[in-house]
Order: sequence, then C-alpha cells, then structure tokens
Amino acid sequence: MLEIKNLVAGYGKVRVLNEISISVPAGQLVTLIGSNGAGKTTTLRAVSGMIKPEGGEILLNGRNIAGLASHDITRLGMAHSPEGRKVFSTLSVTDNLLLGAYPRLTKMRPKGDVDADLERMFDLFPRLRERREQLAGTLSGGEQQMLAMARALMLQPEVLLLDEPSMGLAPRLVEEVFATIKRLKAEKITMLLVEQFAAAALEVADYGYVMENGRLAGQGPADKLKNDPAVRAAYLGTGS
Repeated sequence: MLEIKNLVAGYGKVRVLNEISISVPAGQLVTLIGSNGAGKTTTLRAVSGMIKPEGGEILLNGRNIAGLASHDITRLGMAHSPEGRKVFSTLSVTDNLLLGAYPRLTKMRPKGDVDADLERMFDLFPRLRERREQLAGTLSGGEQQMLAMARALMLQPEVLLLDEPSMGLAPRLVEEVFATIKRLKAEKITMLLVEQFAAAALEVADYGYVMENGRLAGQGPADKLKNDPAVRAAYLGTGS
C-alpha cells in the first residue's frame, strides 16, 4: 500500500532524514516512535508532499509520489492529519469536514455518498455533531483534534497519516483519541501513526519503527517492540 524506500529529506541545507525505509501494508496500523527531533514529523511531511524529498521513493499503490504536490497526492488517496491540528478556524465544523471531501466533491476522486460519510463522522465523534455549526477556532484542543482526524477521513483515504494526535491533550481525551484509532483499525483503515506516547502507540499498532536522529534504529511487530528492554528503557519509561 505505502512503501517508503531510502527516503532522504530535510529543510534547506539541513538534512533530517537519512535513507529511511518504511512499509505500511494495506489494512494495517504502523507506528513510528522516537524522541523529539528524531525526524518523525518530517517523514510524514515528506510523504504527504509538504516538503520535497532529496532522494528515495515513496510508493502509494505502486506509484512513486515523491516530489508531487500535496494536492496531487491527496487526489491519489493520501490524507494527513497534521501535528497541531491546523483546522480552518474561521469556518464551521461542518465546512471543515466538507473541505476534507473536496477532491470527492470536485470529481478528482470517486464521490460516493458524502452526506452519509458526514453523518458517519458525527457518529464517530459525537461532540462534533453537537458543535457542527460552531466555528472551528472556538473548539477546545481535544475537539479540534477530533475535527482534524474526521476531516482527513472525509477523503475516504487509501492511507491515513496521523501526526501526534494526542499532543497537548488531557489524559481522558488521549484515551478517547486512541479508542477512535482502535475503531479505525478494526475497520481496516491503513494508517501510519507518529505519536509521542510510545506505549499507547505500540499497544494499538500492528508494527513499529524506532527513529533516532533521522535514521531507523529498530523495527518489528508492535508487541515485540513493546517488550524490548532497550525500547522500554528509552521510550516507555521502564527498564528491563
């Protein structure tokens, strides 16, 4: 589904990613964990076209999308729920969601039943139904995170990129976010998750990669990584 091969990327003259390779099979949830500044968010930005890779390949259903503009990548079925939410603050919750479906409404992707998907998002995130006419900028941080995820899902994506969905949220809201991610996993939505709470990410993921200083330092089934002494000591707050 999504194959990242020897990806090199950065900002200007600063190289952040050094030939990383990640595989996200169809219907699986893969997580990328690591310390702050390791290159996790840069990876997602390169994959979704927010920055242009310097080298390597990014294959979506076998097609190399490396270097394509973000809107072209979106048309091919990549949805990105970015770090910091980035909702359209002066638009209503409903309008934010409809913007997520824009490629479908303009026939750049199969349209399907957008109204039914809108209702599905309100079922998945009941608080958004309550706030459907409210301006997105007036929502709480947790509600904005729900909106960012729902907006990405309105694309009916082939692959969903989730960047730090729990950032800045209270513990109760973090639990809600991960409960939603589990529901999406049960629906076989293909996801690549970057998350600061490594334990929670590995609990829900099928497979994981560990990133250090722009390189991959380890990988394996999530349950194996969760019990790896080195991973536990470095990222899970416990020793062997």
